[in-house]
Amino acid sequence: MRAQLTDYRHLGGGKVRELYEIDADTLLLVATDRISAYDHILPSPIPDKGRVLTAMSFFFFDALGVPNHLAGPADDERIPAEVLGRSMVVRKLDMASAECVARGYLTGSGLVEYRDRGTVCGIELPGGLTEASRLPEPIFTPATKAEQGEHDENISFAELADIVGKDLAEQLRTATLDIYSRAAGLAREKGIILADTKFEFGVEADGSLVLADEVLTPDSSRYWPADTWNEGEVQPSFDKQIVRNWLTGPDSGWDRASDQAPPELPAEVAERTRDRYIEAYEKISGLRFADWPGADAGVFGADAGEEN
Repeated sequence: MRAQLTDYRHLGGGKVRELYEIDADTLLLVATDRISAYDHILPSPIPDKGRVLTAMSFFFFDALGVPNHLAGPADDERIPAEVLGRSMVVRKLDMASAECVARGYLTGSGLVEYRDRGTVCGIELPGGLTEASRLPEPIFTPATKAEQGEHDENISFAELADIVGKDLAEQLRTATLDIYSRAAGLAREKGIILADTKFEFGVEADGSLVLADEVLTPDSSRYWPADTWNEGEVQPSFDKQIVRNWLTGPDSGWDRASDQAPPELPAEVAERTRDRYIEAYEKISGLRFADWPGADAGVFGADAGEEN
């Protein structure tokens, strides 16, 4: 018989995920349908988003062939029925206190720094690069973990070493670039460019690393269609760009620079965003989202994480 979510102690949550304690050794990580943009959690959830993120994570944890934090299968009996398909039973680990980012292409905050200084997180890059340029080789660009409502801050490798120690920093860099290369190769076989991605790692008692949290989802990664990639242009992406575009467009009536919270999303924008997330999962995994546990089982997330 499956447990109830109320059987587990709620430990806390973030923009998207909620964390519960199962026992002394394991946790329940629940991905809600909440969506964030410009450091705000939006009032409108994206139906099935949490399940897509979870399905994508399970696919890559299996495909990558590296140690990970999973402590059970996708249909583990410890996962309550109401969150089946959007939850992972994971091992308790000490987490490395940094976001581990790998970039194979120049865009986003990396492009901003490059245009200003010719570097990304202190790494000097060749001249003449532009939006969506492929880098000579992937680079490791760590960031600090920000509190909710704050920006992650890009830092140099030296700053990371000051935070976590030189040995661990070198392990994080090696693991991040290795996993990025594996994932980028898998995605490219499906006609998808993995432009950049963000990992989190746990640390075992013996000092070895374990891939943790979500992995290679449209929330933590930039995926672009390979057949339309064109250097010098902003690329269409398999993520929440649809939401960002609507929020900053004329129809939302929202001023990003103001103190006001973003408005509700139109149903059509939420639905197109859902479809884009599902498309990313199906293209990369080769699997049907309709076959994933709990697909189309409704939205979970508007009130997720309240104490039970």
